[in-house]
Amino acid sequence: MQPIVSITNLSKTYASGHQALKNLNLDIARGEILALLGPNGAGKTTLISIICGIVNATEGSVTVDGHDIVTDYRITRSMIGLVPQELTLGAFDTVWNTLCFSRGLFGKKPDHAYLEQLLKDLSLWEKKDSELMTLSGGMKRRVLIGKALVHEPAILFLDEPTAGVDVELRKDMWALVRRLRETGVTIILTTHYIDEAEEIADRVGVINNGELLLVDDKHALMHKLGKRQLIVELDQVAESIPDVLLPWALDLSADGLQLSYTYDPHNTHTGINELLQAIGAAGLLLKDIKTTQSTLEEIFVSLVKS
Repeated sequence: MQPIVSITNLSKTYASGHQALKNLNLDIARGEILALLGPNGAGKTTLISIICGIVNATEGSVTVDGHDIVTDYRITRSMIGLVPQELTLGAFDTVWNTLCFSRGLFGKKPDHAYLEQLLKDLSLWEKKDSELMTLSGGMKRRVLIGKALVHEPAILFLDEPTAGVDVELRKDMWALVRRLRETGVTIILTTHYIDEAEEIADRVGVINNGELLLVDDKHALMHKLGKRQLIVELDQVAESIPDVLLPWALDLSADGLQLSYTYDPHNTHTGINELLQAIGAAGLLLKDIKTTQSTLEEIFVSLVKS
C-alpha cells in the first residue's frame, strides 16, 4: 500500500546557516499513529512545518497521498490538519464562529451536526458561544484541535499538543486520537511525554540534530534495543562483590542488599543460571529475584546521547 506521506532526501538550512534537517527519509503509513521524539531543536517542528507548507525545504521532496506538497499544495493542504505548539487564536470571535470560518476556508459546506459532535468530543459544546479571550489556556488548546479537525482532514499533525495542559485535557485528547485512528485518520505527533508515545503510538521515530536516528514499530524497538536487568535481593548485607562474581559485571546497591545484572534477553545464553549458582557458591543468601525491562524513555536517552 502506498504510504500516505512520503519524505525523500529532505534537508532544510535556514538563512542563519543552521541546518535543521539533514537528508531525512521517512514513509508514513495510512492510518497509523507515529510519534516523533527528540530534544528541543532536534528538527521536529521544522519537519512538520515543511509537510504542512509553512516552511520551504532546501532540498528533497514530500508527497501526501501521491501529491507533491509544492506543485499540488491546494490538494495536500486540504488533507492536513495541524495543531501547532503556540496558542494562535483571535480574541473577540466565538468558538462556534471560529470553527465555522476555518471550515469555510477549506471550501467545506456548513455541517452543524459535525461541528456539534466535534465540540462535544472536545468538551467545548457548552463554550460554543463564548468569546475566545474568555477561555482558559486548556480550552484554547481544545479550540486549536477543533480548528485542525473542522475540515475533516485525512492526516492530523499534533506538535507538542499536551505541553503545559491539564491532565483532563491530555486524557480527552488521547481518547479523541484513538477514535480518529479508528476512522482511518493518520496521526503524527511530537511529544516530550515519552509515556504518551509508549502508550498510544504504533511506531516511534527519534530525531536528533536534524537526523532521523531510527523509526520502528514501538514493540520491535523495545525488543531490539531494550535490555533487561535481573535484580537479586540478598538476605544479608554484602560489603562488596565477591571475586567469583566479577565476570558478570554486577552492580551492588548502596545498602549492600541488592545485586543487579544487565543482560540481553534475546541471546541464547544469558548466563543467569550460572550466575545464580555462583551467588550461592559465594555464600550469599538470596531473598528474592525479579527482572525489569528497559522503558522507551531509557532507549530514547541512550540513542540521543550516543
